[in-house]
Amino acid sequence: MKAIKHYILAAAALMFAGACDQDFVEINTDPYAVNEIDPALLFAGAQRSHLGTWEAEHTIVQHFVNPYNQGATLGFNFNQDIDGVNNPKWDQSYPSVLRSMIHAIDLLGEGTDRVNLLSMIRIWKAQVFMGLVDNYGDVPYFEAGRAVGDLIYTPKYDDDAVIYADLEKELREAIASLDPNADFVPEDLFYGINSPKAINNATTQVEKWRKLGYSLLLRLGMRYSKIDEAKAAAIVQDAVDGGVMTSNDDNAYVKYDGTLYVHAVNNNLRNFSQFNYAAEPFVDQLKNTNDPRGKWIVANFADPGAVAADNNPDTDLSNQFGVPIGVTNTQISDPEGPYRGSRAGGLNYSQFNIWTIASPAAPEFWVTYAQTSLLMAEAAYRGWIDGDPQEYYENAIRADMAVYPLYPGVEPIPDTDVDAYLAHPDVAYNDGDALKLINTQYWIVNIRNGTEAFANFRRSGYPELSPNLFNNNLNGGFARRMSYPDREASANAENYAKAPAAMGGDNLTSRVFWDVEN
Repeated sequence: MKAIKHYILAAAALMFAGACDQDFVEINTDPYAVNEIDPALLFAGAQRSHLGTWEAEHTIVQHFVNPYNQGATLGFNFNQDIDGVNNPKWDQSYPSVLRSMIHAIDLLGEGTDRVNLLSMIRIWKAQVFMGLVDNYGDVPYFEAGRAVGDLIYTPKYDDDAVIYADLEKELREAIASLDPNADFVPEDLFYGINSPKAINNATTQVEKWRKLGYSLLLRLGMRYSKIDEAKAAAIVQDAVDGGVMTSNDDNAYVKYDGTLYVHAVNNNLRNFSQFNYAAEPFVDQLKNTNDPRGKWIVANFADPGAVAADNNPDTDLSNQFGVPIGVTNTQISDPEGPYRGSRAGGLNYSQFNIWTIASPAAPEFWVTYAQTSLLMAEAAYRGWIDGDPQEYYENAIRADMAVYPLYPGVEPIPDTDVDAYLAHPDVAYNDGDALKLINTQYWIVNIRNGTEAFANFRRSGYPELSPNLFNNNLNGGFARRMSYPDREASANAENYAKAPAAMGGDNLTSRVFWDVEN
């Protein structure tokens, strides 16, 4: 009897188990969950990468100053190696942007018929990694973003020169794979349906991406100018032969509306405006040349601590004054001191105009014709490509001024003002000062691309800035890179330990491979 009872219980259990198996998938599947994702959406999200923050790259190249040396506001204005200031490029590249693009590539798989989407992702991934290498040097590359696909949670750091070589390969291969007869990618924020150009066909989209890809290859080639001129010249020539950007219609940028899509870095200037000041060298450059872009870049607000309350600030260039480099707010506020003192809720100095180029609704420019034409001006001056360097130089300045109406509240800059600026003695092109002139303009053109401004300053040595001598933390020089996030020492300890050893230390004065001492 006992055996029969056990048999009945076992049979019932098997029947119950079979019933559970039969409906297991249906019962345990959330009908509202996102179980599949289009790689194109991952790509579109990744197009909003990181251009540099005001208090990091822009402070190093003396566009921006935060003169408050108190705790969280310490940073590059005081030659301090602060984790929170070093981290944004890393944090806004690896966890979301690169992971999304690597996952998108995995989803597409080998042999995908979406060849244009795959090529665009590869091109943009190269741009993001270029910025990481430029800021940090050796970084995780070949194993980066492989936690999901290959269960690699602690990726090794790769040599920065090796990474650059692979980025060149990636750009060349991805550009060659673009096909005007293949897929159109409507989600593309640069050249898709909802982009500023509102493109709706693969032929035009592919043409734009080819130009973007070759313009990035040009930028990469120019990075070698201090270490290998022959290599730089060869890459630059290939990029120009391939076809770089030729007008502002080719610019790669993303729009913001300031409400639903907010430019977060600029929004911080509005919310914490008492810390937002323009640096003296940058303001002096604008003033001394009567730069017609100046009124849209810097302004004097009635109350520096409440700029959002003043929608009509003083933008007369003659009334603008930048904060000197390496001084503190306490020194500035001293009524017996040599500085301009305080005003209302802040300091009596110019700030970035939060209604125009520093607006939460300002567009974000990643790669532009103006940047590209200035690099070509230098390449032509060096004899690496054909063409008149003066023509490239002047075309770049005209192109940059022509994009200013894309910023909110900005009126077109009159041609007469542009002509007068180009004729100014400190701006007019001449071969004797060519490198200085070209790269000083590159500094201005990259007023909101801190990563590129920082990289080109180290590469070219221009503009001619004086080191910040607040202390001797940088041995009387400039920051040459950013340090790794502190958490890497524990989260990826073994690999992290090897990277600084290969670079001469994880500090601000170590150099990336292309930034050799002259």
